Amino acid sequence: MSMKQEGIVISSDGEMARVRTSRHNDCENCGACPGNDALVLDVRNPLGAKPGQLVMIEVQEVGFLKSAFIVYILPLIAMALGAMAGGYAADRLAQEPLWFQIGGAAAAFVASVGYIRFFDKSASANKNMQPVIIQILS
Repeated sequence: MSMKQEGIVISSDGEMARVRTSRHNDCENCGACPGNDALVLDVRNPLGAKPGQLVMIEVQEVGFLKSAFIVYILPLIAMALGAMAGGYAADRLAQEPLWFQIGGAAAAFVASVGYIRFFDKSASANKNMQPVIIQILS
């Protein structure tokens, strides 16, 4: 599945373009991004759209959902597993578990943030994860 959105090309640079789009319902309901008016996206431009043109862009929903899971859910899961690992380590060392659990959760959170940065770089290089201009409307 994919999500389609209209937007206006702000600038064009070879195979990439910057497109200003209005927020769709999912963005309005989330509210994680600052501002309410528009998003500016870097999109693939296989059609050679020029600045000022109205275009239709497509974002693959699978990539969108995968990205949302990694950014929002993965750190929570990592922290829970880190806290459990810290509790296990404290139990094995016969120590008070609180600080071990806090340390394990913190270390797992930092590791998940590192993975998010890695995922962001690899996703931006993966053409299947990038939005693409599929039609020039005007």
